[in-house]
Amino acid sequence: MTDNIKTGNIAVIDIGKTNAKLVALDAASGAEIETLRRGNAPVTSGPYPHCDVDGLWHFILDGLKTLHARHGIDAIAITTHGATAALLSGDTLAMPVLDYEHAGPEETAAEYGTVRPDFSETLSPRLPVGLNLGAQLFWQARTFPEAFAGVTAIVPYPQYWAFRLTGRIVSERTSLGCHTDLWNPVEARYSSLVERMDWQERLPEPVATTDHLSPLCRDIAAATGLSEATPVSCGIHDSNASLVPYLGHREGALTVISSGTWTIAMTLGGTTGNLDPARDSLANVDALGRPVPTARFMGGREYGLIAGGNAPEPSVADAVAVIDAGIMALPSWVEGTGPFPGEKGRWHGDIDALAPAGRAAAASLYLALMTTETLTLAGQGDDIVVEGPLAQNGLYCSALATLTGVPVRPSRDATGTAKGAAMLLTGLGSGAPLPDAVAPFTGADIAGFAKSWRARARQEP
Repeated sequence: MTDNIKTGNIAVIDIGKTNAKLVALDAASGAEIETLRRGNAPVTSGPYPHCDVDGLWHFILDGLKTLHARHGIDAIAITTHGATAALLSGDTLAMPVLDYEHAGPEETAAEYGTVRPDFSETLSPRLPVGLNLGAQLFWQARTFPEAFAGVTAIVPYPQYWAFRLTGRIVSERTSLGCHTDLWNPVEARYSSLVERMDWQERLPEPVATTDHLSPLCRDIAAATGLSEATPVSCGIHDSNASLVPYLGHREGALTVISSGTWTIAMTLGGTTGNLDPARDSLANVDALGRPVPTARFMGGREYGLIAGGNAPEPSVADAVAVIDAGIMALPSWVEGTGPFPGEKGRWHGDIDALAPAGRAAAASLYLALMTTETLTLAGQGDDIVVEGPLAQNGLYCSALATLTGVPVRPSRDATGTAKGAAMLLTGLGSGAPLPDAVAPFTGADIAGFAKSWRARARQEP
């Protein structure tokens, strides 16, 4: 069912790698009504670290009940992080939902390398730990053969929660197309790996990302007070949800920076010709099924490592002091990821001279410089829209505007991912108007600073 929801309220289940949210949005305007939050740490007991699906399920049910009682909920949308799948045996989990940061898949990496498809087929680079879903499945099959033999369905993470709500088992393209090794984005079909590993019977046929599932399971309706007829979206990969408001924007290229644990640059209307599998760049697949050149690094995680906990908001003066002193955070603070995967994060200059605000300024400049590097891979649009937490970092946005030379437009909507997910229920429309652009950074010689940073990042003589 794909009838659009025009009135009422939508509850968006938004499960990120670090935090989970339930957001109530007005269907007509997209305005946020209320947001419920909880942390999303993995469970470390059991055969391997895994997603806390029991804790999340209680949060979802309690949150839906609360939001429905307060505001009335007429539909449910779902978005989650990628690189994750639920392995079902019938209606229950055959194995815990593996945390993609677990290093277990490295144990079978060499053997997996002999069966995974070439980058030319999947536009999916070989990534560390469990960031390739195919590598996770391969490791689970080799390490836990009896449990894996009982798997009847391999369900991407957004669609797992849709299954919990509706009982329907489906998959969809944005979840399959985010560096899984399982999808051929150009031909819009499962990759040769699926047949090679004989997984085709366990992977559901993809539905359109705009498809709605119903009815709601009777026990879920009873537990939450919702109607059984409540439409549920089939779910979408969270970075792709950030793209949805801009899918119908205009001709020409537009870059959207999705931020959170990861900082992900995606260029609508861009070319995949500059992607480099050795530098954490790939093609995502948007909600319309089209390949989108993408490059990324673990910006949220790295900001915390560089700036430290409870970092104050940096000022222009803090940034000028960092630039004038030549103090630089150099990549990569989460090794094996981003455009400099082989480098180890380090400082250049007298870090002891920096107050906490100075460290925050150095971290913000680092993220702007790293984002600029990702744009050499994903392509740089005529405009850049910043979604998520980095939209609130004025120094990052102004520095990025100077470094790229194009308008940088921070979204003032803190629920951009949730709004994009909800639009799969309300209709994609003709594209959202672009946010206002920030003034470029002009306080110091950031161009010279960037040139020196790039040379040091590449360890050039």
